[in-house]
Amino acid sequence: MPEIILPASNWQPRPYQRNLWGYLERGGKRASMIWHRRSGKDEVGMHWTACAAHQRPATYWHMLPQATQARKAIWDAVNPHTGKRRIDEAFPLELRETTRNNEMAIQFKCGSHWQVVGSDNYNSLVGSPPAGVVFSEWPLSDPEAWAYIKPILDENGGWALFIGTPRGRNHGKKMHEMAAADPEWFCETLTAEDTGVFTPRQLQNIEREYVQLLGISDGTSRFRQEYHCDFDAEVSGVYYAAEMRRAKDDGRIRDVPWQPALPVHTGWDLGFKDPTVVWFFQLSGEHVRVIDYMTNSGVGPGWFVNGLRERPYTYGTHLIPHDGAAKELTSGQSVKETMAALGVQTTVVPMSPIYDGINAVRNLIPMCLFDEKKTEPGLEALRNYRREWDEKRKVFHDKPLHDWASHPSDGFRTFAMGQHLLQSPDAWSKPLKYANMGIV
Repeated sequence: MPEIILPASNWQPRPYQRNLWGYLERGGKRASMIWHRRSGKDEVGMHWTACAAHQRPATYWHMLPQATQARKAIWDAVNPHTGKRRIDEAFPLELRETTRNNEMAIQFKCGSHWQVVGSDNYNSLVGSPPAGVVFSEWPLSDPEAWAYIKPILDENGGWALFIGTPRGRNHGKKMHEMAAADPEWFCETLTAEDTGVFTPRQLQNIEREYVQLLGISDGTSRFRQEYHCDFDAEVSGVYYAAEMRRAKDDGRIRDVPWQPALPVHTGWDLGFKDPTVVWFFQLSGEHVRVIDYMTNSGVGPGWFVNGLRERPYTYGTHLIPHDGAAKELTSGQSVKETMAALGVQTTVVPMSPIYDGINAVRNLIPMCLFDEKKTEPGLEALRNYRREWDEKRKVFHDKPLHDWASHPSDGFRTFAMGQHLLQSPDAWSKPLKYANMGIV
């Protein structure tokens, strides 16, 4: 077997990458890097993983927001400078025992295992828990993935790298601010001006191309996010960005205590393989008090019924989406029937065009007071719920992207479209009048 020197393929960290590399070589365990587009973030992550895997035999993950995008972005990605696949440069064939293309996984001769995975299915992955994880495009990933993985890495002394470019003031910014305040973390922001990867003329051309593709507003915002690392740039394609920003500016995201005198209504999104989500609402005068949130995956209705009973609330109406009335093949019962057998009566919200539901949410959010702590995962989803991007045509589709943010947003939409069905003296007697706002 020929001698392989790691990092392989004569790779060395670029000058602006050396601070991170030195931190990792000194035993650093946590790093947040907001680096501009095409600064070599994933490349650093893979080469560091190759070194770590041969120092400590274990399982390692390279995690992208969605498993479906991982193949193109990492597994099949080609280095344009060399014409070779990036995984072959970081993990030479001579180091491998097996390569499983379908699973996007490599078993090394040293005993380590590396796999490309998605944050949308982190809790369904089988095998040994990871000792190192690269969270690629972290600001677009499911923040619950870190909540799941963190205890594992804390226990086994593993490491985590969070890399990406900004996508608004979401969990990516919160993580970066937390890292900056913690002396044990590595935290760095590198813009295109900091690294010198592009000349000023090249940057001008890139911005012009974005504007041609997306228009002046979205194009300039995308350029500022990806090359100036600007967290305050408007996120393009997000449905509720303006409404959620206004809710924050108006002070409507804060402590919102439960009011025992008012019934609590719920809005659901039902998952089978995907997560099930439950939002908790109280109607108080002109306000909708959003007081609680519950989610889980891989469990049946009984788990959620127990969750309802564990809370001290007096319930009004439980609104479930139209698929709650469909019979399941395994049980022969619908979710509505199953929950009724468990003592919880539900109301099915009829199916309606998704555009109507999105507009209903846009009209509902300005009426809402959100409990900042209890509904935090749902708030993150509403801030990140966005249209699907067509990479080939370079345009947004007229439909939402199905990712981690879609399930909480769908649950909120269930309530928005079904609030006129609430059965209590405090319920509105008629539905809200939705403005013809269109989808932008």
